[in-house]
Amino acid sequence: MNQGPRRPPTIDMAPDGTFRSPAPGKRAPLSFKLLLGATMVAVLAGALAVAALAMWVAALLLPVVIVAAFVAWATYRYRRWRRGSAPQTRMPYPR
Repeated sequence: MNQGPRRPPTIDMAPDGTFRSPAPGKRAPLSFKLLLGATMVAVLAGALAVAALAMWVAALLLPVVIVAAFVAWATYRYRRWRRGSAPQTRMPYPR
C-alpha cells in the first residue's frame, strides 16, 4: 500500500487562524460554452416538436370525439323516444 513519495496537502492558514479561500478556478473554455448552448437549443427544439405533435394529434381527434358524443346523445334520445317516457328521477326523500 505504499504509494511512493508525495507531498502533503498545503493548508493555507492566515496568522489569525482562519483559512484563506482557494484560488479561483479556470473558466470554462469557449468550446464547452458553445456545446452547452447548442445542447440547450436542441433540447428546447425537441420539446417544442413534441408539444406540436401532441397538439396535432388532439386536433385530429377532436372531430372524432364530437361525432361520437353526438351519436351517443342521439342514441339516448332515440331510446327515450321509443320507450315513450321522460327520464326517471328518484325522489331524494321518501314520502
